[in-house]
Amino acid sequence: MFVLHLPLLNSLQIMKRYITAFLLIVSLIACNNNKPDNNATTNDNSNPPPLLISYSIVKVYPHDTSSYTQGLQWYNNVFYEGTGDYQNSKLLKTDLASGKILQHIKISGDSSVFGEGITVFNNKIYELTWKTHKVNVYDLNTFKKVNEFDWAFEGWGLTNNGKELIVSTGSSNLYFVEPNNFKILRQVSVTDNNGPVSMLNELEYVNGFVYSNIYETDNIIKINPETGNVVGKIDCSNILAKSGMSYNPSEYSETTGYVLNGIAYDSSKNNFYITGKQWPALFEIKLN
Repeated sequence: MFVLHLPLLNSLQIMKRYITAFLLIVSLIACNNNKPDNNATTNDNSNPPPLLISYSIVKVYPHDTSSYTQGLQWYNNVFYEGTGDYQNSKLLKTDLASGKILQHIKISGDSSVFGEGITVFNNKIYELTWKTHKVNVYDLNTFKKVNEFDWAFEGWGLTNNGKELIVSTGSSNLYFVEPNNFKILRQVSVTDNNGPVSMLNELEYVNGFVYSNIYETDNIIKINPETGNVVGKIDCSNILAKSGMSYNPSEYSETTGYVLNGIAYDSSKNNFYITGKQWPALFEIKLN
């Protein structure tokens, strides 16, 4: 019978522990290298709670209730709006005071195309589509389509910082994109004191910060685009009820999808415009 001496047994046990520890370290390194967003800036949950930002309503304007608002921008004293609809997604130019449509095009004859966020950059309108992985580019004045780019993710919100386009995809990431080819330059993970914040939707870049609707909520958050930290939150609960306009409250809920969506900024007044999907009202608000 073979007898294993105790010193040899102890040596084998120690060696086994070293091998196990080594394999664990290798496994962790491999997993880390396979992360899809390993270039994103991520945060822990040590962020302070976002500052609650109050607002006052300056004025209420009419809004076309056929417009399922996906993107909104105030530019040269008119609104540019991108709407979503599998049968009838449109790009619109509208008058603020009357809500009258001044110019429009149907973005595609393909019923699979669903329009999403827009932004005006270098005399062009960039427009995302939801699931077709395409970005349409139009001439600002004629609305003639002048370019098209591929996009790997879903398209949700779109804005720009004067140099780069900024894209949301329904996740907690913001992507910074080269306007000439729509290549991703960098990305950042958006987090608050509770961790990653997903469902980032329509976007607006204002004075060094990104403002984002959070889909299916009444909240707009203010994001530091360098760190991804949420530094402020605007609670717009029940704002539609303050419009003084006639509407059926049961139609404007999470279940119907006719939720708060659309942020535009007027730098001459330092005021924001906000609306929702097929809302009868558009609000000019001032942040306090």
